[in-house]
Amino acid sequence: MSLTSAINSALSGLQVTSLRADTVATNIANASTPGYVRRALIVSEALVGGSTAGVRSEGVARSQNAAITEERRAISTNLAQANILTTSRQTLSVRIGNSLDSTGLFSRFATFETALSEAALTPESSTQAANLLDSAVAVANEFNALSSFIERQRAEADRGISEGVEIVNQSLRQVEKLNGRIAGSQAGSDEEAALVDERQRALDTIAEFVPIESFLRPNNVIDVLTPEGVFLLSGSARQIAFSPSAAFSPDASLAGGQLSGLSVGDIDITPGVPTYGAVSGGALGALFQLRDDDLPTLSNQLDTLASDLISRVSDDTVDPSKIPGDPGIFLDSDPTLGPGVAGRIRVNAAVDPNQGGDLFRLRDGLGAVAAGPPGNNEILSRLSNAISTVRSINENGLEGGFSSAELASHLSAIVGQDRINQEAVLSSTVTQLEVLIDAEQSISGVDIDEQLQTLLLVEQAFAANARVIEVTGQLLNQLLEI
Repeated sequence: MSLTSAINSALSGLQVTSLRADTVATNIANASTPGYVRRALIVSEALVGGSTAGVRSEGVARSQNAAITEERRAISTNLAQANILTTSRQTLSVRIGNSLDSTGLFSRFATFETALSEAALTPESSTQAANLLDSAVAVANEFNALSSFIERQRAEADRGISEGVEIVNQSLRQVEKLNGRIAGSQAGSDEEAALVDERQRALDTIAEFVPIESFLRPNNVIDVLTPEGVFLLSGSARQIAFSPSAAFSPDASLAGGQLSGLSVGDIDITPGVPTYGAVSGGALGALFQLRDDDLPTLSNQLDTLASDLISRVSDDTVDPSKIPGDPGIFLDSDPTLGPGVAGRIRVNAAVDPNQGGDLFRLRDGLGAVAAGPPGNNEILSRLSNAISTVRSINENGLEGGFSSAELASHLSAIVGQDRINQEAVLSSTVTQLEVLIDAEQSISGVDIDEQLQTLLLVEQAFAANARVIEVTGQLLNQLLEI
């Protein structure tokens, strides 16, 4: 090797070593940056006229396994769905209560059943009559509150869909812009690597709301589509359309036209609809499941409980004093409206002094015009028997034989079991994601200790190349002195 070749080789080595030092410094500085993928400088032999002339940089490589990243992103989609469904079920379970709670629907029913039994044992007691009325009002109020709660939950789910769609649309537009910048950047440059990292973060954001797949095109640009094959970005971003609802009622539904679905162009991608483009999973899938399936089902189940209670106390054999066919101590304030009985159930004004009624009608019957014998407990006993009688139910997922309180307990148990099942799904999904994150980090993450070791090697290489230049300079000086 000539002295000139040695100098050129050493100079190229110094240049590459400097670039490697910059790459290592960038890795260390971004070790905790979300979505950052470790960089590595690509170095190759420099040839001039077929002869070695040192080394040169071919660009920067991102240490990433695309298959693992896609799998991790898919599990992240499942986790977003599981988180929303688990949180919702926990909220519903707490709100409805269970047999061990001091509050909740079952507790209200149990208190009412106890108060009715005690009133039947002491029909002359005005205190027991007042307690019975209070417990009846508490049952009706709890039904009303739960019905309103479910409507609010559906409205919140609808708002969540609207907000999620906006985030997805913004992220799709961001990916479109990044595609353009990546295509215009130098292949293998630090700029391109940084832009690809930013694009990956945008894809991760989209995947939280809707499952996606990405396909690499020339110039390192990508297309984005759903697993069902609907393109969300192909050259340009295609926006998801959704119209938030202004108000909710128990009978509001997607099929009825009161609620909006999702669409991309003329393709319906609404979760749960029987079309080829319907997406499943992600936060949007969970929110649609709550809005259009889980919460309406629970609302219908509450209606079943309320209707069963009204039917039990309105039986003409329970209170012969009332006009046949008229309601008993519980009634539907507007039975012509159909769904939403739980939100309309009321205590009959005839027995409520606050509504112009009289307490004695609890004992003597709704048709009584004056107080009867104080020891007469026939109607109260029949009411108690009607509430405690086991009746067959097969409606809205409630199946079996139940007393009134047992039916409320059964609903609480269903909600509680749903919560337990969903918590198990969440736990499993979290475990899967942790495994994939570890696998991805082992490939693309930054190990500070490893990078510091690399930095020591860079320092040694820098010193070695500098020494070559120094020795070559000494040799040149000696030659000049000859």
